[in-house]
Amino acid sequence: MFFRSTKKNAQDISLNEPIDTDKDGNTLTLLDTIAADDNILEDIDLRMKTRRLYDALGVLSPREREIVVLRYGLSGQHPLVQREVAKRLHISRSYISRLEKKALEKLRREFGE
Repeated sequence: MFFRSTKKNAQDISLNEPIDTDKDGNTLTLLDTIAADDNILEDIDLRMKTRRLYDALGVLSPREREIVVLRYGLSGQHPLVQREVAKRLHISRSYISRLEKKALEKLRREFGE
């Protein structure tokens, strides 16, 4: 009976079973070598919110959208300060501030906050 039960379990592998040693001589287990992402739920939530933000940008005028994208570094760009955005768009920094404020209010309403 003992030999039969061990034969059935011969293919079972434990995650805590030592498989190798590291350069310091410590044992490495299978669990140590498996890459685990503990923040997977946070990553999914961030991706969903990012998708929702990009969808919400549709409520903005083209100029407001451009200002928000430039100011906050959306689409993989480096975020710019208001002065840099104003220089790029050839308008005053105070006008950038007003347009940005208006755009953010629209986005807040779109998100229901």
